[in-house]
Amino acid sequence: MRNSVTEKRIVLIIGGGIAAYKCLDLIRRLKERQIRVRAVRTRAGQQFVTPLSVGALSNEPVFTDLFDLDAEREIGHIRLSREADLIVVAPATADLIAKMAGGHADDLASTVLMATDKPVLVAPAMNPRMWLHPATRRNVAELTADGIRVLAPAAGEMAERGEAGVGRLPEVPELVATIEDMLARAGGGKLQAAGEAGKGRLAGLHVLVTSGPTHEPIDPVRYIANRSSGKQGHAVAAAAARAGARVTLVSGPVAIADPAGVDVVHVETAAQMLDAVRNALPADVGIFAAAVADWRVANAGREKIKKTAAARTPSLSLVENPDILKTIAASGAHRPGLVIGFAAETERVTDYAAKKLKAKGADWIVANDVSPESGVMGGDRNSVHLVSADGIESWPELSKTEVATRLIERIADKLAAGRSEAAQ
Repeated sequence: MRNSVTEKRIVLIIGGGIAAYKCLDLIRRLKERQIRVRAVRTRAGQQFVTPLSVGALSNEPVFTDLFDLDAEREIGHIRLSREADLIVVAPATADLIAKMAGGHADDLASTVLMATDKPVLVAPAMNPRMWLHPATRRNVAELTADGIRVLAPAAGEMAERGEAGVGRLPEVPELVATIEDMLARAGGGKLQAAGEAGKGRLAGLHVLVTSGPTHEPIDPVRYIANRSSGKQGHAVAAAAARAGARVTLVSGPVAIADPAGVDVVHVETAAQMLDAVRNALPADVGIFAAAVADWRVANAGREKIKKTAAARTPSLSLVENPDILKTIAASGAHRPGLVIGFAAETERVTDYAAKKLKAKGADWIVANDVSPESGVMGGDRNSVHLVSADGIESWPELSKTEVATRLIERIADKLAAGRSEAAQ
């Protein structure tokens, strides 16, 4: 029996990989959010986490064997799959993904997955070459076509010496955020961590976020752009939605999925982004995380520019793009109550951010180092400085999801303080 009508329940299938240890932290964080976790370990997963550690954290029986008569009498694999609100597979190994894509049901984990009628979230973790192998790519495409949500693995160092690339299990805060989003969509409501009250700290507010790069055409084939994946801006939009806000995300061209529960406007150029931002106003908070191209070609070619026989390099005349942050910060009655810009710098990060704060008329600037060695552009982690008239607050290196969550908390604190002062 469920303890309350608001309680959510997931089945966590733990695959066999070194990243399985992160599931202990995942269980702990989910329990903090009053999400009940039942764990199923695959045969390989048994080699990495013990039933004692998993059971102690989840306060639930840990399931392993399809033919365990005691477990089958108590609950059974059909009930296990049907009573959950969500099935989470983490870490999902190449072998487990292949079994899911092929429809196998020869152990408890795969049988639960075949028997469920609930949403499924897959968090892959494997060697980079295994992740990029054509068979894995086919299997992931098959799962996606079947309606299963597959998170993109993170990039970084592997457990094996000298191995690095894409294949790390997504960070636990990202997993928690995605699980909350999927449970909210399935259940029609937002989840709150234990101790939080109401519908979210930004409930009833409109938050406008820009994200990703802009593409400024040179001709129908080529364009000028910045190296932005959109991961940080999209994470901010998702965090604002989790905090209860109505969120409008204006996104340049990116290769990542739209955040759940967010109204998304897709654009390509800086001019289109400014128009979309203006159309989204009024907003209580404006967060301008997009990496907008500073210049565009004055007269983009209608046809593809061809190389000449003389091999002359074509000359491009550039003009400055509209400054979206400065324009909205100076928009008078239509200005959001809190305007936040992002500053991507490669040197003297906080100095340039402080100058940008004054020049743009913003309330806050979130500044970070995007030099190549930082790995921020396109990566999954970030180290930022929050610059305001009150000073500079430097944060430790965090996942982009954690940066987004912390930023939204700071925004909620700021707005709450403003309301308190106005009431006095």
